[in-house]
This record gives sequence, C-alpha cells and structure tokens, in this order.
Amino acid sequence: MKAFSELLDRLVLTPSRNGKLTLLKDYFAATPDPDRGYALAALTDGGLDIPAIKPAIIRGLAAERIDEVLLAYSYDYVGDLAETISLIWPEPEGVAANDPDPSLAYVVESLARASRSEAPARFAALLDRLDPPGRFALIKLVSGGLRIGVSARLAKQALADFGGKDIVEIEEMWHGLKLPYAKFFLWLEGKIEKPEQAAKALFRPVMLAPAVEESDFETLDIADYRAEWKWDGIRVQVSSEGGVRRLYSRSGDEISNAFPDLMDALDFDAVIDGELLVGVPADHTGTFSDLQQRLNRKSVSAKVMEQYPVFVRAYDLLMIAGEDIRPLGYDARRARLTDVLATLDPARFDLSPQVPFTSWAGLDALRVSPPHPVIEGIMLKHKASPYLPGRKKGPWFKWKRDPHTIDAVLMYAQRGHGKRSSFYSDYTFGVWKDEGGIRQLVPVGKAYFGFSDEELVQIDKFVRDNTIDRFGPVRSVKATESEGLVFEVAFEGLARSTRHKSGVAMRFPRISRLRWDKPSAEADTLETLEKLLDGRVA
Repeated sequence: MKAFSELLDRLVLTPSRNGKLTLLKDYFAATPDPDRGYALAALTDGGLDIPAIKPAIIRGLAAERIDEVLLAYSYDYVGDLAETISLIWPEPEGVAANDPDPSLAYVVESLARASRSEAPARFAALLDRLDPPGRFALIKLVSGGLRIGVSARLAKQALADFGGKDIVEIEEMWHGLKLPYAKFFLWLEGKIEKPEQAAKALFRPVMLAPAVEESDFETLDIADYRAEWKWDGIRVQVSSEGGVRRLYSRSGDEISNAFPDLMDALDFDAVIDGELLVGVPADHTGTFSDLQQRLNRKSVSAKVMEQYPVFVRAYDLLMIAGEDIRPLGYDARRARLTDVLATLDPARFDLSPQVPFTSWAGLDALRVSPPHPVIEGIMLKHKASPYLPGRKKGPWFKWKRDPHTIDAVLMYAQRGHGKRSSFYSDYTFGVWKDEGGIRQLVPVGKAYFGFSDEELVQIDKFVRDNTIDRFGPVRSVKATESEGLVFEVAFEGLARSTRHKSGVAMRFPRISRLRWDKPSAEADTLETLEKLLDGRVA
C-alpha cells in the first residue's frame, strides 16, 4: 500500500505530463502482480468495485473518532475530505509502528469481500494500520475519486511506453482485459505472446480533428474536402459483433446501461461512429440539456426513455461483418455506411448530412449561422482519408462556431481539489434580473478553469477579503451594484432549465477574462441570455 500511496502523492505534486508518465512507468516496472493491476484499475476506473464503503460511512467513522468541531474546521480549511481525515485520524493504541504494510491487493480484496455489516470495521482497522499518506490513498481508492491529474488515456500511454507497444493496440484490447491484468502485464514485459481476445464488440480508438486555422485554408484544396455539420451531442461508438452489443463514449467508457432503448435497436454486425442525440430524426433534435437527462444513469425509467428518446446520427463506419474498413477512404466508407443505415430503424439511426459548398467564404457563412440550434460548427473531411486513431492534422478538421460571451458577477466560491485544495477555485457567477422593480443577481453558471495560476491567486485573495457568509466549503462574496468582481464568461450554448433559478443553463462555461475594470452594475442581464435563447441576439 505504501508504494501506491507514494505514487498518488507524487502524481499530485507533478504538473508535467512527461513527469507523470515517468512515475507511472516506474511504478508498473517495480510493482509486482496483482498490486499493479489493482492500481491500474483505480487509475483508469477500470473495474474496482467496493460497494460496501460509501462516503457516508467514511464520514460516520470519522465522526466516531474525531471531535465534531475539529473535523468541521479542518475540513473547511483543507477543502478535501480524504486529506482531512487522513491527517487528523487519531493514532490508535496497541497498533505497532512496525506492523507490516498491507498490500494493495489485500486492501482491495478484503474490502470487496466484506459484507455491509463487516465493511466499516474492516475499513477503520485499515486506517489504523496506515500512515497519513496511506490513509489518503485508501480513502481515495474506495471513494473512486482520485483527482490526481491522470486520465485513462495517460495511463494507457504509460503502459504503451512501459511495454514498447502502440497505444492503439492497447486501447483495442482494453475492454477484453480482466482484473488484475496479470497476463496483460506479462505481455507488456515480453514474457508471453499477446493474449488472444475472445471478447466481442471491443472499442476501437476514435478519429479526432484538430481545429482549423486561418492559414490552413491557403493549402487546402476545396475539391478534396467534404463538409458535415458538427452536432452538439456526445460522440459515441456503437459496436455490435457476434451477438454482443456495446455503446462506448469517445474515451472508450462503456455507457450501454444508460441507453437500453438504443441497445435493442443494434440488430446488425458492424461498428458505427456517430453522435448520440435526443429526439426523433429527422423531425426533432433536442438540446444537450435534454441529453443530460439520460447521461450518467445506472438505470433509466420507461418514462424518461419516452420523454427523451435517443438516436445516433452516424458519421462513419469502421467495421462491417468482421471486415475492418478503416483503411478505406472517407468517401468509400460513407457509401458503405449509407447501405448499412438503410437496413436500420430510422428512429434510432440516421446519416449525418453533408453540407454543399463551393467556397470557404460560403462555408464560413453557413458555419456562423447554421440551420439548427444544436449544430456547433462544421467538420471538414478529406475525401480519401482513412480512419486514423488520434488527432492528426490534415485528414479532418473541426471549424466550430465562435463562443458566446457575457459579463457576469462572482457570487460564490468553493475550494478546489488536489493541488487547488488551498484555493477558492470553483466559481458560481450570476447576471442581473429585474423583479418587481428590484434588481438582483441570479446564478447562471459555474466554472473552474480558463484563468491562469497568477489570476487564481488574485481571485482567491478577492474571495477571502470579500466573504460575507459561509456554507461549509462555500463562501458567499460581496456582489452588489457597487461592489463585486466581474468575469467575462465564454460558453458554447444555452438551454432552458427548470433546475436553475434563472431558468437557463450554459454549455461549457469558462472564465475567459477578469474584468477588474468593469463595475458590477454594468454586468449583463438575464434578458440578454433570454434573447440569445430565442435567437434574437447574433
């Protein structure tokens, strides 16, 4: 467990990507099986399941051992529950300092086997045996929220570097692997042949597009490129092979359980790349806000499926009847895709329409004013481009609409996580609304990125100097017409929302500029956002 806790500690404190890759490679090389397999699962959310330990149980155990006021003050200062408990968990009597360090495998397996009645005592006993870094790692492990700046993609790249393999090869076999991945690591070390994959409907790495730049148009031959609308849903891969049906996100996470209505329609033998949208083609395409009603659910009710039906707007075809057609050109794949879609349920699958154009200027005009509010731009695809994993410049480009911007006033600030746990870095902002002759701020969004580290320090100081109330880890700050901090907020789109007091929800909000120069009274109004929703603002 000590090696794993040291890994987490060093990953948190290492900002560079290459530094994190080196730490991961060294850990995989020095750590025996099955510990490194369980560590990999924890880093990638790849299968660790400890259902008997919930956050409420962790808080309850802490409340039994730690003074309530001390715990509350410490949590408010530290800003991270795992770090707080790990630091102030009392050292028990009768536990020898030289007790052997439990292995990561022992920790995971003992907790996974524990019943709901046994688990709390077993978890507390482990906290007693571990030092503060070990406790921190244990709590993060069971809570499933490491927040150490390591994505599944980064972990896979570290595995590729460790074994001298192509990351595409690793991603294609990923969903056929079984914990604790012993054969997989032996293959990476060159000790056995590549394990045969008996699993069907595995994930194929997706092809991505870099943003097109103004200078690119000087070298692009307009006759070589096709244009499609870029829809504002989520990119998915629909895989149905040998009777196995799976739905993946663009990062390779399986999301099949949230969409049983779509899974029932996968009556084919192919792998399709497309956009998951809410609605019924071609008459209605819902907003991303509608799609959010279906995302991140372990189960979905019949009522929700009826109210928010989903379909896939197909972009590309990767496999057909066991044949890998990714090496074919885009035009050839699209022709095959058209034939496949003709046999499928039109309420669940339709073809992404191409956009006719004769000049870049004409296409730009369509990009700026697309025919549907759920379109966020244009995709450019070379007619002969094979389907290449990753983001390679030349074959495909994305040409998104310019983001919207408003000026909003900071209302609330919350502590961040990981290396930001000492700063107020998560910000809720609002705009002005006239209600009964009274002008007041209403929250319209929350953002935690878009600013530099130097600006973070400045905002944090403003929050501390202008706090007027506290709600646990959240601070309310001065926000009146004469006092307050104005943010220029960029966002991709708006949708109506019954969950927000303002009645609107932003898509991908981020802080684009700090407006120290602007009085808060001059920030935007809710009316401006409502006009944008209604299409009355360019």
